Amino acid sequence: MTTKPATAAAETHSAPVFRHPDDMDWEMGRFKNRTKFLFHPSDEHPTRPNAGFLHYEPGAGFPFHKHDFAQIWYIIDGTFHMGEKTYGPGTMVCMDDPHFEDEMHTETGGTVLFVQYPGPNTGARPLYDGRMNLARPETPDEHDLDH
Repeated sequence: MTTKPATAAAETHSAPVFRHPDDMDWEMGRFKNRTKFLFHPSDEHPTRPNAGFLHYEPGAGFPFHKHDFAQIWYIIDGTFHMGEKTYGPGTMVCMDDPHFEDEMHTETGGTVLFVQYPGPNTGARPLYDGRMNLARPETPDEHDLDH
C-alpha cells in the first residue's frame, strides 16, 4: 500500500494553523497599546512566535528599551516617530537580536503587524503572558526596559 504524501507529512510535520483577527477581542498590551496576538508561545507550542497586531491611540508611545529576541513590524496605518525619523503605512522594520528601540510616539495613532521570534544570535524567546495580554496597565516603574 502506498501512503499519500499528505498523510506521510502529517506524521512528521505540523499542519498550518489559521486564525482571523475578527475572531478575538483586543487585549491590553504594554505601554498602553491594544493587542491582538493571534499566535504566541504556550506550554503546548513554546517556540511559536508572537504574531498579531498592536494598536496605538493618538498620543501613545514608548520609551527607549531593549530586547534579546528578534522582531519584524509592518505599519498598516498611522504615522510613527522613532528616534529622529518618521515612518508611515507600508514601512517594514526588521530588528535583529539583540536590538534596541528608540523612543517612539504617534500623534495620529496607528496599527502595526508584529512578528516577534527567537533570534539566531541569542535564542531568546519573545514574551507574551504579562506583556501582550495585561490585566491592568503597567505603571512606568513596572516597565522592564531591558527585555
